[in-house]
Amino acid sequence: MSGTSMDGITAALVIFDGEGVRVLRHRTYPYPPKLLERLGRAARLTTPELSRLNFALGEAFAEAALKLKGRAKLDAIGSHGQTVWHGPGDEPRNTLQLGEPSVIAERLRTTTVADFRPRDMAAGGEGAPLVPAFDRFCFGGGPPRAVLNIGGISNVSFVGKGRLWAAFDTGPGNSLLDAACRAATRGRLEMDQGGRLASQGRADRDKVERLLEDPYFNRKPPKSLDKGYFGEGYLRRHFAPLSPARLPDILASLSLLTALSIARACGRFAPKGERLLEMIVSGGGAKNKCLMEMLREELRGLSLHRSDRYGIPAMAKEAAAFAWMAREALSGRSNNCPEATGAGRGPRILGKIIPP
Repeated sequence: MSGTSMDGITAALVIFDGEGVRVLRHRTYPYPPKLLERLGRAARLTTPELSRLNFALGEAFAEAALKLKGRAKLDAIGSHGQTVWHGPGDEPRNTLQLGEPSVIAERLRTTTVADFRPRDMAAGGEGAPLVPAFDRFCFGGGPPRAVLNIGGISNVSFVGKGRLWAAFDTGPGNSLLDAACRAATRGRLEMDQGGRLASQGRADRDKVERLLEDPYFNRKPPKSLDKGYFGEGYLRRHFAPLSPARLPDILASLSLLTALSIARACGRFAPKGERLLEMIVSGGGAKNKCLMEMLREELRGLSLHRSDRYGIPAMAKEAAAFAWMAREALSGRSNNCPEATGAGRGPRILGKIIPP
């Protein structure tokens, strides 16, 4: 899995035991600087450059899988790929994930399942979020809970009592925080490790309240985002000038924007008549102490726990989800979640299968 934050390739070695899932080991491999630079320009690349990038990413994903697996014998690989464009509002709706799966299958001599989003779009959905189907598998049998992933974009699933009520992208996650660090320091700082700088700053709550008037936050699900919606252009429009001196305050405000957008999404769109007692958090944002403290403040009465509590490391959950999606596809079972994506034509088997 490589998410919208583009911080690297997360590989997870996963075993499905009965009805459960165990992550045996996992690791995130940073993108080489030159490959990361090409990814950052993906929307502006020529067709030949984009084709070369697709195969280069396939090699990078294959290398990550080879490093992690060690001597393990793999049944299959599920690869999300790297999203370089997601256009659920386009006509026709479309999405593009790079990372050629044929390269992965060839290098590892293992069945590879990839490119999951297009089939959901063809069935009338937004192609995202896809992880809620895995959330239902892992947590759907328990009491009503919110399952939150804070990656580049934040998304939440409401699951429990054997069902999924709703799931959608709530708004920004880490991508704005990372972009602010890079812009203010001219690339010297890639991220605010643990939310250290944000905790030293002062959030501008009035500005954040104005930003929360963006129509996306009030739009009813199903809904999903490309990282460009809350991207560098958004950052420069609302937070310029970006400088090292102003960075702690900017990060504090952006953290509050993420926390408030999540909390209010839960208030607006949580299942009616059901009492949520817990939120299970995963993704890179789960390690941001400042952001998590703000979330706890805004979600009083709701216990926040990392997914590690349930045996799924916070940094490995999405990679594990695509291992599960590959398993379901190979078993001939539907693995999309129409309640989350709005796929009006119903359940579908997502993923293109490349034999070993």
